[in-house]
Amino acid sequence: MKNYYVILLTLTTLIGTAQTTRKYSNEFMNIGVDAAALGMSNAVVSQTADVNSGYWNPAGLVHLEDNQLSLMHSSYFANIANYNYIAYAMPLDTESALGISLIRFGVDDILDTTQLIDDQGNINYDRISTFSTADYGLTFSYAKKLPLDGLNFGVNAKIIRRIIGDFASSWGFGLDAGIQFESKNDWKFGLMARDISTTYNAWSIDEDKFEQISGAVDGENQELPETTEITIPKLQLGMSKKWIFHYDYSLLAAVNLNMRFAENNDIISTSFASINPALGFEFGYTDLVFLRGGVGNFQNEIQIDNSEQVTFQPNFGVGFKYKGIYIDYAFTDIGDQSAALYSNVFSLKIDFSVFR
Repeated sequence: MKNYYVILLTLTTLIGTAQTTRKYSNEFMNIGVDAAALGMSNAVVSQTADVNSGYWNPAGLVHLEDNQLSLMHSSYFANIANYNYIAYAMPLDTESALGISLIRFGVDDILDTTQLIDDQGNINYDRISTFSTADYGLTFSYAKKLPLDGLNFGVNAKIIRRIIGDFASSWGFGLDAGIQFESKNDWKFGLMARDISTTYNAWSIDEDKFEQISGAVDGENQELPETTEITIPKLQLGMSKKWIFHYDYSLLAAVNLNMRFAENNDIISTSFASINPALGFEFGYTDLVFLRGGVGNFQNEIQIDNSEQVTFQPNFGVGFKYKGIYIDYAFTDIGDQSAALYSNVFSLKIDFSVFR
């Protein structure tokens, strides 16, 4: 019977109410991509300048000198969920670039026990089947340099597909926009506006499947949930600078301010908006080996004794670059620093110049 409640909870919480403005809809699109960025606590909005810019800030795509391919895999929540990402980007000319990326975040082989008991009340294990719940995000990116020296902009068009087995599925559409600016003294600034179109999701529910599970809890979930939701915009403001020491050593420092237009447990929170900082560092040697670290996701959490404690998410990463091949690893805590939810993230990036 446990799986009845799991499916009912998933349907009711993910689908929500009609035209509901949800604080955390499509959250899988906010996890992040590229182990190099995750190792720096995602503080990369201002300096991202490769194929992964299509996710972090599409304005960074204009820095591409050749075609690039990026791949990433990670497992979350004790390997229950898998997160996969692939992206490809190419310069159109010296002033503009295009990119495309696909994200899949899913839990596979979930036991469906809704038909475990037959019409006569007998338990029949042969009636157990499996299903998957998966979220897909397909993004098309375009970037262009502006007439003002050092100023670039980019836009994303996103298609969201979410599937809960045969029970429900949805389509969503949205837009992002970003800008980057590099000053004469090498300071870099970036602004990324996510879901500026208030990303819209429309759900379709299989009424026959819903009927089979609607009676799992007497007096509850007797009516179909409403089937539309809207994701509110989010802003990310970034700043960074890179220093070179003795030709062989480099230090990149970056900070992000992540803003949601909702009140939550972020370290800075008001009824209008909440702001969460992220700090990241990257130490490089001969542009070959990189050591990264960062902290983010600062939260005000209420403890059992009603006291308030600030928690945060630490991150650590290493990277290796050889010609046009980049291999990166990040060790990141998806929850707070007291939870045993650390994940290993691996990513590969290939610059096609290595083949030319």
